[in-house]
Amino acid sequence: MPRSNHYTGVASHSDASGVPSVQAGVLLVNLGTPTAPTAKAVRPYLAEFLGDTRVIDYPRWLWWLILHGVILRIRPARSAHAYARIWTEQGSPLRFGSEALATSLQAELERQQPGTLRVALAMRYGESSVAHTIEQLQREGVRRLLVLPLYPQYSATSTGSVIDAVADTFKTLRWPPELRLVNDYHDDPRHIDALAASIERWWATHGRGDKLLLSFHGIPERYVQLGDPYFNQCLTTARLLRERLHMSADDVILSFQSRVGREQWLQPYTDASVRQLAADGVKKLDVACPGFAVDCLETLEEIAMQNRDFFLAAGGEALRYIPALNDSAEQVRSLAALVRRHIRGWPESIA
Repeated sequence: MPRSNHYTGVASHSDASGVPSVQAGVLLVNLGTPTAPTAKAVRPYLAEFLGDTRVIDYPRWLWWLILHGVILRIRPARSAHAYARIWTEQGSPLRFGSEALATSLQAELERQQPGTLRVALAMRYGESSVAHTIEQLQREGVRRLLVLPLYPQYSATSTGSVIDAVADTFKTLRWPPELRLVNDYHDDPRHIDALAASIERWWATHGRGDKLLLSFHGIPERYVQLGDPYFNQCLTTARLLRERLHMSADDVILSFQSRVGREQWLQPYTDASVRQLAADGVKKLDVACPGFAVDCLETLEEIAMQNRDFFLAAGGEALRYIPALNDSAEQVRSLAALVRRHIRGWPESIA
């Protein structure tokens, strides 16, 4: 008898021995989110996130003292306040946005290749973990696994950390599935087209601003000097998107957001950029964040609220945030094509 799994409309069949038949899975991984906009819920999430050596690479003993002695005593309440500003009846935007994307991608792949690919979602930090989700997929019969981190640009702090989590999980499995991993898709033509189509559609509805600011998440400059390709991949994404939009270099500005601590991060900084643009006479500023697949705290609160206030206070008239791709048809189709390209050679691949 077929054994139903957790995915609507897909069944996992067993042979005479009761072992599920061979199938392939696609594991989407996003950053993660606390379970509630409260200091109590934010604290363990931040402890896991900031405790990752990929994110902060200071000597462990020193960073443990700073993290537990200072940061986790102060920052959870501040972060909880920020999360509360964007929290909805559905919960965390990153969670329900990522879930919607996973559901839509499953439907698109099912439409193209019925019954051959299973899509699951994990969070690098918080619930549901990479380990839990891989173990669940294995119980459901998945023997080939494609891991797709929802980070278009590679950084050791993001995609590298996902690789660590997958590797740590595989160490515990008696019979791990065959593994493939998408390192990045920063210059994928379909992804660039999806970004451009989203911006053009937004302009068609709301009109076009004086300038377009592309804000990426920042990392310490030191990480780039150590070999992280993130900075160059952000530059490439921005250039390809500008060319696809047929805009001049003067009309598209690149910046980096979300810096913490005292060391130098990638520059120019987004908050400084929006203030300077307003001081230079820009009245209407459009901001997109091509490094974020799904809207989250960094886009909805940091850009659309905090940096909007910075821009207005410096003399600007309107900072308009252009939403992330989320579960748009363009993003779903581009990710489906990415999946199909990376599973070539597997039985589930379209010839």
